[in-house]
Amino acid sequence: MFSRKRLYKSFCDAGRGLRDVFKSEQNFRLQVFAAAVVVVLLIVLPLHNWERIVLILLMVMVLSMELLNSAMERLSDMLKPRLSPYIRMIKDIMAAAVLVTSLGALTVGILICWPYLVSFLK
Repeated sequence: MFSRKRLYKSFCDAGRGLRDVFKSEQNFRLQVFAAAVVVVLLIVLPLHNWERIVLILLMVMVLSMELLNSAMERLSDMLKPRLSPYIRMIKDIMAAAVLVTSLGALTVGILICWPYLVSFLK
């Protein structure tokens, strides 16, 4: 059954999680800054709707991957000490997943925005 109170609490919990990661993770703050740059480009450049959709989905994907990475790091630290080679490997793999996602998003973003930026700057 629908409960407005439970829905409100879940939004508050999610907001607290975003705030905690934003405060504690430098990479997340950098990715939020990059997302803000993309939002400006979405406003300024005369992009097609499908290009806007792709860029928005990529922004969400990169930020979501960083949130998952942060959650996995915290969970790993709870389960085993930081010195465990398995925990280090898990953290490295998660960081690699964020890196691959970010580089892919950057590449697609450049491919989409470059022609518009060149014509905009002329």
